[in-house]
Amino acid sequence: MRIMLSIRSLLFTLAMLVTSVASLAQVRVGVAITIAPPELPVYEQPICPGDGYLWTPGYWAYGDDDYYWVPGTWVVAPEVGFLWTPGYWGWGDGGYVFYDGYWGPQVGFYGGINYGFGYFGHGFEGGRWDNGHFFYNRAVLNVNVNVIHNVYNTRVNETVVNRVSFNGGNGGINARATAQEEAAARERHIPPVAAQTEHIQAARSNPELRASANHGKPPVAATSKPGELKGGGVVAAREGGTVHEPAARPENNTASRPENSAAARPNPPVHPSDLPAAERPAPPNTGNAKTDKKYQQQQDKLQAKQDQERQNLQKKQDQEHQKLTQQKANDTKKQQVEQQHQQQTQQLAQKHTQQQQQLQQRQAPPPHQAQAKPPKA
Repeated sequence: MRIMLSIRSLLFTLAMLVTSVASLAQVRVGVAITIAPPELPVYEQPICPGDGYLWTPGYWAYGDDDYYWVPGTWVVAPEVGFLWTPGYWGWGDGGYVFYDGYWGPQVGFYGGINYGFGYFGHGFEGGRWDNGHFFYNRAVLNVNVNVIHNVYNTRVNETVVNRVSFNGGNGGINARATAQEEAAARERHIPPVAAQTEHIQAARSNPELRASANHGKPPVAATSKPGELKGGGVVAAREGGTVHEPAARPENNTASRPENSAAARPNPPVHPSDLPAAERPAPPNTGNAKTDKKYQQQQDKLQAKQDQERQNLQKKQDQEHQKLTQQKANDTKKQQVEQQHQQQTQQLAQKHTQQQQQLQQRQAPPPHQAQAKPPKA
């Protein structure tokens, strides 16, 4: 029975490897969309309403067959020391999918998108926690120093300024998570708080915030508090972003089929670093200490070998990414390389799972021999 459970566990691990997502912490939301989200609009940041509020940048969401703008707003952090990692759109599986934002002690990966106001692609430069208080960087955030005194002023130089709102694909941001962002993804997180969820619903129900109505220039680009889409705290977009038109699709395109949607079939991992940690088999328990030690050594040896193979493949793929950057490769070439990486990673995952299964089968105790029948008289 123990061996059967182990094999089932390994099969489950294989299924998880095939269906895991590239984002370590963020969860895919909804189905894959074949039209790229509009560019980010340009807008001013409303003044911070009070101490303890943190900025959450605006973004394009999708619902009811249209993109709609979720205004940037100030939100009270759910815990002292927590920061907001924005959600982002990423290309994969023949369409654009959204990875939801979250609260955590460190800012994780948000697609390399330049949302502004401290979120310039990686990390957050708009403020920091210190001894239980959040200190605001006045060079980045709009703060009234007569009301909020825990401030500082550190100028930030943006080397690249663009308004692209998605990662990967044709025309998307070519950015990958750093080691620090990957580490942040493994920390404890809190999903969007109730005020943020209500804010999203209010934006979705406002027809003026739909891209088809505002043509990429939302009349409510940011608000001073969540859900308040009217009044003095509302800021309109100063400049709109390009709204992308739907591309022609062949009739046999399966990206929009329900059974192939992101909700039913998440993106497979692209690189070895995207794979979940390998599940270690249960310790051998044959009843013979010497045999158990031998089997455990075999398991450890296989585990070390597989870990090394993962690291070698990741290193090889990283070098290919660096080469693409040096050559200033176009999007078509980048997508071809990513597809190769995805295939390599899946093959390695399947190979490792099969090796574990074979080892478990070799270590399984032999079946009990059937009791010999007495000879016929």
